[in-house]
This record gives sequence, C-alpha cells and structure tokens, in this order.
Amino acid sequence: MTGRRRWSGDDILDAAGKLLQGGDAEAFSVRKLAAALGTDSSSLYRHFRNKTELLRAVADRALLTAMEGFDPEGDWKQCITDIAFRLRDVFSRQPQIATVWGRHASSGSGSRAVMEAILRALRASGLPDERIPTHYHRIAVLLAALNASDGGISTLAEEEHEHGMESFRVAVLGADPARFPTLAHFARDLLPLGADRRDAYADILAAHLDQVEVEASASRRNPDISA
Repeated sequence: MTGRRRWSGDDILDAAGKLLQGGDAEAFSVRKLAAALGTDSSSLYRHFRNKTELLRAVADRALLTAMEGFDPEGDWKQCITDIAFRLRDVFSRQPQIATVWGRHASSGSGSRAVMEAILRALRASGLPDERIPTHYHRIAVLLAALNASDGGISTLAEEEHEHGMESFRVAVLGADPARFPTLAHFARDLLPLGADRRDAYADILAAHLDQVEVEASASRRNPDISA
C-alpha cells in the first residue's frame, strides 16, 4: 500500500529536508529519498528530473520561508540587511540546506522573491541601472558563501569541531616567531573561523553596502562619471 501512495511535491521536499538533516548534499541521493518514502525512484522523477533539480527546490523552499511576511521598512540598506538576516536565520535552522544553496542555488519563487527585493532596494540606493546587476551579483555571492560557510561549520560533529580548534591553536599559538613574527604578535587575539560569525556576517555585508552608497552618491553628483 505504501508503495502505491501518490506523493506530492511538498511531501517529497519535506522528506528531502529531513533526510538532509542527517547528512549533506554529497551523501544525499534520490534512491535514499525514495527508500525513506517507501517508494521507488521513478515515482520521484515524475516531480523532479534529477537530484540537482530536487536540491534546488529544497533550497528554494528555504528562501520562500525566509521571505514570508517580508515588509521592507527603513532605507534600502536596512532592506537588504533584513533580507540577509532572514536568510541567515532560516539557514541556521537548516544548515545542511545552506550548503545546498551555496552549491546548487535555486530558481523558483523563493529565488525570484529574494532577487526582486534586493534589486528594488539597490535601485532605491540611487545606483545607475547599469551598475545594479553587478552589485546584485556580488551581494548574492556574498550571502551564499557566508551562509554556506556557516552551514558547513554548524554541521560539524563535536569531535570534528574539537579537532579543528586544536589545529587552529597549533597553527596560531605554536607559530615560530622567527618565521612568522606578525602571526606570533597577533596570535592571542585571533579568532577561529567558527567564532563571532554573526557580527562578521553583519560587518562584511555592511562594508559592501557602504561601497554601494559611495558609488551611488558619486553618480548622483556627476551622472556622467561611469563607475
């Protein structure tokens, strides 16, 4: 009876999300998903042509979740920052899917909602239209990379995390001052990759938005200058 059940696309995405929680995109397969659903792979291929399309749909659903109830307030910078932290919050609850998004991107309604909101905010910044796609791309790459990195770190097993911390301590605190004098000087103040990531996320994004603001201001002062 179970094998004859008609699974909807949402059912499949629900099961795929749960399966990803126990592994990563490399270990994920349509065959494993079909087994978890008690069916065969061919029934899933009626909804998704291949594994990549399925993973993109899983990532897109996360983007849709992030954009639920989005109502931009404040200026264009605040709008983009809000979107960025909405994405971070969703992916922090589903870190495996963050790495999926970083690797496979998405192309559904969630992706379009994020793109529309960021492009609209960039246009509100005063950037010339010809510069908006470039800055959109840089922001998209930045957010995908930061969220995928966070996802990769947060899915580490405790033993892997401790091994990484020990490697960091050896590399930094054990650096030979004769060969690496600057590293030795700052060693006790350096943080491992897993530390202070929320503030780093905010600072890195803010730095790029400041760059956009400078360019937009220059364009308003002299529209004939091309950046």
